[in-house]
Parts: sequence; structure tokens; C-alpha cells
Amino acid sequence: WFREMSWTLWRIGYSARLLKSNCFRTAASNTSFPAVWMLLAQYSGRVPGLFVVVKKNNFFTMPETVEDKANLELYLPHPEVRGMTRLNREAFKRTVVVPVLKVKKEIVNTLLKSLKHTVLQRPGLKRVVEDPEDEDSRLVILDPHKISEFSLGESDREVLKQLNVHPEVSKYNLELTYENFKSEEILRAVLPEGQEVTSGFSRVGHIAHLNLRDHQLPYRHLIGQVIIDKNPGITCVVNKTNIIDSTYRNFQMEVLAGESNLVTKVKENNITYELDFSKVYWNPRLSTEHGRIVELLKPSDVLFDVFAGIGPFAIPAAKKKCRVFANDLNPESYSWLLHNCKLNKVDNKIKAFNMDGRDFLLGPVREELSRELPLLKEEQKTSFHIVMNLPALAIEFLDVFQHFLAGEPCSAAGLPTVHCYGFSKHDDPAKDVRERAEASLGTSLDGRCSTYLVRNVAPNKEMLCISFQIPAEVLYKRPSSKRLCSSRDFSEEKLKKS
Repeated sequence: WFREMSWTLWRIGYSARLLKSNCFRTAASNTSFPAVWMLLAQYSGRVPGLFVVVKKNNFFTMPETVEDKANLELYLPHPEVRGMTRLNREAFKRTVVVPVLKVKKEIVNTLLKSLKHTVLQRPGLKRVVEDPEDEDSRLVILDPHKISEFSLGESDREVLKQLNVHPEVSKYNLELTYENFKSEEILRAVLPEGQEVTSGFSRVGHIAHLNLRDHQLPYRHLIGQVIIDKNPGITCVVNKTNIIDSTYRNFQMEVLAGESNLVTKVKENNITYELDFSKVYWNPRLSTEHGRIVELLKPSDVLFDVFAGIGPFAIPAAKKKCRVFANDLNPESYSWLLHNCKLNKVDNKIKAFNMDGRDFLLGPVREELSRELPLLKEEQKTSFHIVMNLPALAIEFLDVFQHFLAGEPCSAAGLPTVHCYGFSKHDDPAKDVRERAEASLGTSLDGRCSTYLVRNVAPNKEMLCISFQIPAEVLYKRPSSKRLCSSRDFSEEKLKKS
């Protein structure tokens, strides 16, 4: 445990260092903090005095622990559901004995306020029920964990005395049904004892997307149905059945429960997108990162989105009055990109392409920069940004920028800024990503780049963004001294002949 804790604290420190790394202006963004907070939150229950509240965007987790051990015992579904693979809601019925107070109905609300720490506080369960023996009275259900041996404490007795309520605590048979149990309680009761129950899912519109582990697969259809039952608005649950295809960034999936309609609508950073989740890449966990990059842009800036998907960088940039060139190799992504441009009324501000990323850079991007940069004046504030969000491969594309443009270099302020994403399993991910980028560019980025921790993808696997202005000596193709001499010799020889 100590070694695990030491590693965790090192990662917290490392994440903080990433926020400060190097000296590039885009590093200063308070959106860096969620990655650190998420890491702290993983251990908030294991470090005395450490408590962190985290806001998660479209990611839902069924907690490892459910309240406390006593609650587990009281609210455990019927033991016969263990091993169930097809959901039978009737089998979850169970009757538990709980303490109640008999109270005149006129003072029920006053008593609930006065005994708010003693009354049952469980979502979905009524705290007040009819008294079958007296229509003028009600039974107020008390929390059995706070009433020792069905006897009230001194302070509670004093409250009842002031309200003229008899302090006798009675027993009441409370029937619990499937509707009264939480999803994690149901799954904990169904899966084999001792096996991990925790299962997070991403929500994409009406779709819940799971990554189930092998031991959960026999129960996958039941798990899917439970998620639909317990999460309003979700009507389809899918499970990823293979890794992301690096060509089109989509993956095979199985519908576990609900409808098979995978065309959905999502809202991110106040912008609506429509997509077919089975054919394009969409990750709601990147919402903060999309917002961070768009926040760096100014109206009149130019954005080249090399792996644009359905437009989560391109469309908000166009909404911000930037000029946008967006590309994706996947024909389905390209089609949905065009659809979402029209949906958000920016189709006249975005030029869309369906090309290989390298061809897009060597074609439309090079042409636009060759035309724009020589015309750029010192006082102009237009910036050029190139976003390369294909973490599995993008760093390998950086070599395309070697001798990318011809002619005299533009001013330093006009040099395009690249935001390139990559995965790393290295002990020092920032250093690893920087060194790989340097190898592709053929130059050092020391002191002229920033690295940003986007998210933890898996144990010991991080997703990072490296941002830098392309150095002029890399971007521009300059004739060598040897070639200059050859040209001069050629000109002198031509003069002699004439």
C-alpha cells in the first residue's frame, strides 16, 4: 500500500509539474486542473483528511463501496438473485424490519425537521407511511442504523417530549422491490461474491458505452438492462468488443440492452452535434480539452484541424469567427462533419476535406500558409493553429513540417502553432512525447514547447498534448551554400556565353 501511495503522490506531483512545464503561452490555463483532481479523487478515501470534489463531464461511475457495511446488509437484495444472467425484477423483493414512530398527521412535517438526522434518508423510499390502525396518524420511518436496539437517544426523546409525541419505537415490515435498490447494489448481489462490480460508462446522448471486463461478460445483458432502468434518458447500452481501429478511429460494439439505434445527439460546450456512434469517433471525456484549445483562439485566427472527426474543435472555432479548414479520412466522419456544420450554421465558415492527414497537410494547409504568411504584416494579430488529435499516430506526422514552405521566413509571431496529441506509457510521459516530437521534426524543442496532461487513458498510459510554434529553421526550405554557389556559377557561365 505504501508503494502504491508513493507512486500516486509522485503522479500528483508530476501532473502539477506538467502544468508548469517549459515556456509556451498556451500552458497557462486553469483547465489543467481536472486531471490532477481526478487523480486525487481516486485516493481521497484512502488518505486521512483528504477530500476532493470532482465534477465529471458525461462520465458516470458505480462506486466501489456503497455507503457502509450496515447499509449493505440492510439493503441487500434477496440472496437468490446471485448468479442471475437474465433480469427477473420480481426476484429482488425483500422485506426488512425498520423502526417507526406513530405521529399525529398534523405534526408530521414538524417532526421530520426536528429529527432530520434520525429519520430514514434513502432516495426512493418513503419516510412517512399510512398507519393501518389509525387514519389520523402516520408512521415515520427511522434510520435503523441510528436507532440502537429500537430505542431513541436522550436528545431525540427530548424533541418528542416537546412535540407531545410518545417515544415508543415500533417495528414495521418494509417491503423493498427492484425499484428501491441502486444499480451497484443490484450488481453486487448478482455477480459472483468477491468479484469487482465497479463499472463506469460514458454517456453519448441516449447511449451508455461500457468497457466490461471478462468476468462481467456473462452478465452483460443484465448489466445493460439495469443501467437503462436506473438512468433516465438512456435507452441503449453498448459494450466495446475490440480496440479502436487506428485508421477510422471507430470500434466494434455489441448492443447489450435497449434499442439498436446508434444515431444520437449530444451537446458539448453549448454546441449540438449529431452522429452515428457505431461509425465515428466521439469521446465525451475530451470535452474539457476541446474547450481548452478553442479558448486559445481569437476571432480572425486560422485553424487547420487535421483529424477533425465530426467537428468538436472546428465548429466551436468557426462559431468564434475563426477561419477553419477541417479534414478527416473517415468518409462517415466527413459526412457527419458537413451535417453538423449545417446544423450549427457555420457551413460557410468551414472548408471541409475527406483526405489522408498527410495529404491534407501537404495540400490545402501548405497552399494556404504559402499564400497567407508572406502577406502577414507585423501589426496583424492573426495566428495559425494546427490541431492534430490522433494520439496513436499524430507525432509520426510531424516530419511533414521539415522544409514545409519555400521563401523567406515570416515573422516569429506568424509561425504556425501545432497542438499535437500522443499517448505515452513512459515513466516521464512529457519527456517521452517531447523527444518523439523532436525526432520527427529534426530539431530540439527545449524551452519552446509546452506539454499538457489531457487524461489518464489506462493504468500507466497517459494522453498528452504538446504545443509549439514550428521553428523557422524547420518550416522553411532554404537553399544550402553549395546550391547557392552552383547557381552563381551557372549564372556566370551563362554571362560568358552571351
